Order: sequence, then C-alpha cells, then structure tokens
Amino acid sequence: MRRTFLALALGALVVAGTTPAFAQPTKTARGTVTAMAADSINVKVQNVDMKFVVDSKTTVEARGAGTKSKAAQRAGMSGPKLSEVVKVGEAVEVSYHDMSGTLHAAKIRAVASPGPATAAEAASKSSNGTVKSVTATSLSISGSSGGGATFDQTFTIDAKTKVVGRGAGTAAAKKGGKTAITDLVATGDKVSVSFHDMGGTLHASTVRITSKAVPSK
Repeated sequence: MRRTFLALALGALVVAGTTPAFAQPTKTARGTVTAMAADSINVKVQNVDMKFVVDSKTTVEARGAGTKSKAAQRAGMSGPKLSEVVKVGEAVEVSYHDMSGTLHAAKIRAVASPGPATAAEAASKSSNGTVKSVTATSLSISGSSGGGATFDQTFTIDAKTKVVGRGAGTAAAKKGGKTAITDLVATGDKVSVSFHDMGGTLHASTVRITSKAVPSK
C-alpha cells in the first residue's frame, strides 16, 4: 500500500518538503477522527477528545493522497482538502507539539486501527508538584523525584477532569457546577495530579489542590 506525504496549506494539501524543527518535544496520539475543519482536526483518543491545529507545516500521510494531489493541481488548485484525504471515523496517528496548551499537528498518518491501550497506558499514574501555568486545556507543573532530580510535566485538561480541594465544591456550586480550572487552580499552588499516559499525552483525570500559593505582599 503506497502512502504519500502531503503538507496542509490554507485548507488544501500540497506535496511536502522537509518538516520544520520545533523546540517543543514531539508527542504522539492515536485515535479516531471525530471532526475536521479547514484549520483543525478532532481525534478521540481512548475516550478523550483532542483538538489539533493544522496549517502549512502539517504533513499528511494517507493512501491515495498523491493521486488526489496531482488531480487537484491539474484542476488549477494547490491540492485537495484535508477532508478529501482523511475521513471522519478513520483511525489516525497524530504527531504533535504542545505549544502552551495549543496542540499543533506536525504529521497526520492514517493507520489501520486506533489500537487498544496498553496496560501501561491504561493504568492511572500520579505526580506531585507546583503549578507553573494553567489554562482551560492544559496544566503544567514542576516537581522533584528521587535523588533530588527535578521534572516538568504538562497535562491535558478537559470536561472530564475533576478538581478537588478546599473551596472547589463551593466555587463550582456558585456557577451551577460548571467551573473552569483556571478559577480554582493558580500558579504557585501545590497539586497532586492523577493522570493516564495516552501514547505520550498525559490526560489529567483528577487535580487535587494540596495547598494554595501564599499571596505575595
């Protein structure tokens, strides 16, 4: 089965050159396409919905992509649309960079199946640390492990993420049970995060606030 690399350009696909380097580490997510737009693709990864930004730097590897690209160019277009190469319901593997909470798709590759989670991926893990940054879709913490080594971790946040801590329930009740994590967690707070490693993507299932940051005078 022949696969062809393409690059997305303003909603269309053209033959790709080299993939640009990113300072952020490349992560991988594998799942089923649930929605697409000119500048984004949504993929359900082990029951977690992830949205990736696509642009001229995004490459696509899929069966028949080269043929469709040539046909589009003969018709005077720069290339086929992403939806003509990848379909909703198909399994894909997305290589991406987490850019301050925005997930940029570096490469989208069609695969035979989304693949079951491994035991390691399905198992819940936890990390303790101090919040470095928090947005509606991501949480970054800094902590230390055995031997005094330090680490930084970034977790994906969504509607399924629970926040537990003093005052969290009251704040949520005041807003009808729908409170953004940014209303409860702040930079400098100490937290314990329960998460699942989904092919390199850390999805936070529970964020427990162990102590609030001391306000600066």
